[in-house]
Amino acid sequence: MAVPKRKMSRSNTRHRRSQWKTTATTLTATVADGRTTHSRPHHAAVVTDAAGTPLYLEYKGRKVKDL
Repeated sequence: MAVPKRKMSRSNTRHRRSQWKTTATTLTATVADGRTTHSRPHHAAVVTDAAGTPLYLEYKGRKVKDL
């Protein structure tokens, strides 16, 4: 692990930290049965039954994992 040889000044530390930025999560809108749902692309979706109980995970129309 790299260890700094000298102490970093407050000015340099704060300048470095100020450059860090976050990006908003991209969501895709899907309309199914008149309801619009938003999901993250390339992530498995939870499939539920009529009562709302989670059944399994689905990715690209295929069953991936039982819950």
